[in-house]
Amino acid sequence: MINIVIAAGYATRLYPLTRNIPKPLLEIGDNTILGRLLDDIDNIPQISGHIIVSNHRFYENFRMWSQWRSYKNDIEIIDDGSYTNETRLGAVKDLLLAIKEKNIDEDILVVAADNILDFSFAGFVDAYEKYGTSMIMCHNEPSIAALQRTGVIEVDSDMKVLQMQEKPEKPVSHWAVPPFYIYRKGDLPLIRKSIKDGCGFDAPGNLAHYLVERTTIHAWEMPGHRYDIGTLDTYVQIKEKFSNER
Repeated sequence: MINIVIAAGYATRLYPLTRNIPKPLLEIGDNTILGRLLDDIDNIPQISGHIIVSNHRFYENFRMWSQWRSYKNDIEIIDDGSYTNETRLGAVKDLLLAIKEKNIDEDILVVAADNILDFSFAGFVDAYEKYGTSMIMCHNEPSIAALQRTGVIEVDSDMKVLQMQEKPEKPVSHWAVPPFYIYRKGDLPLIRKSIKDGCGFDAPGNLAHYLVERTTIHAWEMPGHRYDIGTLDTYVQIKEKFSNER
């Protein structure tokens, strides 16, 4: 299995912090956002490598950071060539770039590298092995207003995904979808032609929405909390929350 971390965003809402440093490399406690994710993922036996897709502006930041990290699995950095938020490729095109450049022909764990989690991805990988289908992570979201700003799925009694909505006015359920996915090798042909078939490409959820209508996907309820660092205020709050970790 290959682990791909999509980390190409410009995080304009976090300026001036992210003017010269990418959001995934912001400090949280004695680590970075990205470092916390990889510290967990690298220890999962099924993971065989880490691929970080960066925009051109922050490519050197990630390259220099990776040289100071020591992981069981290699870290590879891909430059997607974009310079500004307006010219970014988008999460799905970044994933397709990684698949093409690295000639990927295995299962893929896709992670948006701007989140803090208080649980391990190991359970997600175990669920993938149980179902044998592509997977979507989900969590129960009681707020309708919050559901209207994210992806929402409907599932059956076995957590098979029946449909997925993007920022729906009328959500079909309270199952919200964070940006964490496992795509099985068998679905790579669909992924490779997704853009030609009209799949959206800006957000990582666009690909999941496209695949739900074309292949079998199951969902896994995350067992803890996800902290999305979207603004300066949330960054300060989360940094304070984890400041005493050792």
